[in-house]
Amino acid sequence: MKRSLKLALITGTLALCASPAMSLAAPGGNHPGAGASLPAKAKAYGKYCQNESKKHVDGTPGTPFSACVTAMAKLANGAVNNPRTACKELSKKHVDGEKGTPFSQCVSAGAKLLHDQGGQP
Repeated sequence: MKRSLKLALITGTLALCASPAMSLAAPGGNHPGAGASLPAKAKAYGKYCQNESKKHVDGTPGTPFSACVTAMAKLANGAVNNPRTACKELSKKHVDGEKGTPFSQCVSAGAKLLHDQGGQP
């Protein structure tokens, strides 16, 4: 190989290896770590839906957990004001080993969300 080609390859390789290290060392970078926070609009609706299954059910879009989180967001934003209406997309079939149905767990979580927000009891 020509000397200039070798030099270009070595320089390129060093630049690629050094860039991740430099970005982590830069103060105020966007790397996760101490002091990292969520954006102002981010909410923890998953806290209310933590008992929902995260396994995909054939024939339905998403998971019961994701549907519950979506329902909690609708309740919190005022798009829907009733937990039963917000959770209508969830299954009402009982799953062995689970307490209640995905629908009933979502309605219960919605009631807790509204209560925590100071809405309906």
